[in-house]
Amino acid sequence: MFELNDKVAVITGGSRGLGRAIAGAFAERGATVVIASRKPQACEAAAAEITEQTGARARGLACHVGRWSDCDALVERVYAEFGRIDVMVNNAGSSPLYPSLDQVSEELFDKVMAVNLKGHFRLCALVGTKMAAGDGGSIINVSSTSSVSPNPMELPYGAAKAGLSTLTVGFARAFGPSVRVNTIMPGPFLTHISQAWDMEAFAERARVGIPLQRAGRPEEIIGAALYLASDASSYVTGTTVTLDGGMTARPG
Repeated sequence: MFELNDKVAVITGGSRGLGRAIAGAFAERGATVVIASRKPQACEAAAAEITEQTGARARGLACHVGRWSDCDALVERVYAEFGRIDVMVNNAGSSPLYPSLDQVSEELFDKVMAVNLKGHFRLCALVGTKMAAGDGGSIINVSSTSSVSPNPMELPYGAAKAGLSTLTVGFARAFGPSVRVNTIMPGPFLTHISQAWDMEAFAERARVGIPLQRAGRPEEIIGAALYLASDASSYVTGTTVTLDGGMTARPG
């Protein structure tokens, strides 16, 4: 039930971090994967690595998801080359640093909304419409625990991710019954982003604030992604799968 043989999967933000882990896992289960991100060289390198490791067909395509024209071009190119999209993973994200809330510029705010919400809306709308008119499919939106428990220093990002969770419910209703739309909500994971963390300070916060007392590893998102992409979740739509070590769990 977790196999993806002959499926075409598109993963934005797929050249590194959680997106790269998802792309590799999908390829291992038989999918053709399309890796999309802003940097074409990074996409192509990740695609070549996946093909070398798994033997699966992989393609790297440049796409700045904050631009609707890039989203449109990505969907057009994938359909022109492969004829369909069976799984769409909206994983691209960005959370630029800022000194204080009153110094968040309009440019920064708009950029965060574009990359984390606007582009995902466009891709959900385009791909979901095509899936519903064809054989159906699965859309997976990658949110963040910032959407429900925002840090003051990532508030625009958290607001955008909260909006993405809302889109999941709306698109699930819009494109059912043949298209399933769900959210993965990760907490802190040890990806390229964590390289900038003060790991001693994080370890102490994790000890008191995360029941599993650690950050996640990239490979630990694979199970949830495969579940939502495959027939194993055939009766699941409009829901959120939380992967945060229990950080946002509440009693009762």
